[in-house]
Amino acid sequence: MRNIIDNDSVEVVCLQEIKSVEFSDTRCFSLWGNNEVGWIHNEGLRGAGSLLVMWHKQTFQYESHVVGTGFIVILGLHTKSYLRCAVVNVYAACNMSDKESLWEGLTTLMNSNLNWAWCLCGDFNAVRCASERKGARERGSQKKEVSGFNNFIANNYLVELLLVGKKYTWYRANNTTKSRLDRVLVSEEWLWK
Repeated sequence: MRNIIDNDSVEVVCLQEIKSVEFSDTRCFSLWGNNEVGWIHNEGLRGAGSLLVMWHKQTFQYESHVVGTGFIVILGLHTKSYLRCAVVNVYAACNMSDKESLWEGLTTLMNSNLNWAWCLCGDFNAVRCASERKGARERGSQKKEVSGFNNFIANNYLVELLLVGKKYTWYRANNTTKSRLDRVLVSEEWLWK
């Protein structure tokens, strides 16, 4: 990870499912490669669903954060573009009611910070259409998931950025089932800069 951060001039890193209950400055400095890193950790449920957001202190001027079930939001100023932005690291639960709670919570946060540019990334544990899930049995709840997730994206005026590489981001160990669950969604303001 340190090579990617150094070689690609990474400014923010969002990690999901890191399986750690506790994190420290020393550990983040080691991952980042120096002490010019800020970080927020959400331990999830005893390490399951844990999240970590790290940012370069010189390019992202941290102002505040919100930690909730399945997400971390960091709010601040991108110093190169002077863009006030919110970066959201997402790790959604599998069950539909928890996904709906996540979407509602994120919508409330976005509506309370309308002048900010938003970037939501991570494992949304939801597909946008049936073709994004292969090998899984069709369930009635899948139509509700597709509809609810697409409504969340449309109602918040988010744009999905294209991912490079494989079409699916999750594979069952025997490769019989696969889904596209990981995404990057941004507000239109994010694209303007």
